[in-house]
Amino acid sequence: MSFFRATIDTLHPYVPGRQPAPGTRVIKLNTNENPYPPSPQALDALRQLDADRLRRYPHPLGDELREAVAEVLAVDPAWVLPGNGSDDLLTMLVRAVAGPGRPVVYPTPTYVLYRTLAEIQDAPVVEVPYDDSFALPVEHLVAAHGALTFIANPNSPSGTATPTERLVALATALEGLLVIDEAYVAFADDDALTLVRRHPNVVILRTLSKSHALAGLRLGFAIAQPSVIAGLAKVKDSYNVSAVAARVGAAALRDVEHTRRVVERIKASRTRLAAALETMGCRVWPSQANFLLVRPPQGDAERVSRELAAHGILVRYFGETLLSDTLRITVGTDEEQTALLETLGTILNGGSAATG
Repeated sequence: MSFFRATIDTLHPYVPGRQPAPGTRVIKLNTNENPYPPSPQALDALRQLDADRLRRYPHPLGDELREAVAEVLAVDPAWVLPGNGSDDLLTMLVRAVAGPGRPVVYPTPTYVLYRTLAEIQDAPVVEVPYDDSFALPVEHLVAAHGALTFIANPNSPSGTATPTERLVALATALEGLLVIDEAYVAFADDDALTLVRRHPNVVILRTLSKSHALAGLRLGFAIAQPSVIAGLAKVKDSYNVSAVAARVGAAALRDVEHTRRVVERIKASRTRLAAALETMGCRVWPSQANFLLVRPPQGDAERVSRELAAHGILVRYFGETLLSDTLRITVGTDEEQTALLETLGTILNGGSAATG
């Protein structure tokens, strides 16, 4: 006997990357977290938080964060809606827009939570395959007639980015909402923020998990025209952004120089890591994110991921079609990457990472 809807009984839930127990000594390169600490200003804001704030509900629209986003990105606060991570905003979008007869469309492979959220709402799902270059299939996406179309840009797990002109073409041709999920945009050459002003059907999502090193805080925001923001606000959970998150996130956003330095450091490390992996014979897709999609020279990526894990190095293994025999490797510190490359070299040369 089940107490749940049939949809829920048959649902394939989103499975996050492995999270080791606190205190476990591992090199964690599997969930695209920032390897460096958050802004000192954000940490100061946390330490200085008035304890009285904790007994009162936060502002229902996260105004402290909303104003910081507006200030840093030069948009009106009415164009901004904060959320408990960008996944919270994805949930709002699907809840408000998708449903039976109102399809959710996206190119694949991409962020698998899109499918889970659509299935929860009993919405039809149309997955449009990428080719091996991960070029955006604009015409096929338009032909799917989605009520809601998701584009992760840069894409995960490939790290590849779609040129802005292709996104403009897609936004112009679509009748439904186009959601550009810019979780990794700080590490990219360009962003799509200007599309929001020209296209009333465009929503931009961003997160503070990656570039601002606040994944544990759960904080993101949407940028869209005020009528779209007002519609999303109708379906959000009450008080979905805590007072702590809003205060710390606002401080992190305003520390633009700290974020710039950290992002540049990660991008430089990404370049060195890609070159080293290619020298070892791996195929490395061009990335504009804080990770690389890699295929080992002899394949057998699943075995490689197991051997790395045995040495305390976690990476993400993918075995689906197009991603067959690939690893997604987060860019880490120089020390973490040295350990990764040394261990991987041993594995690829026929050594074993098995431990006794």
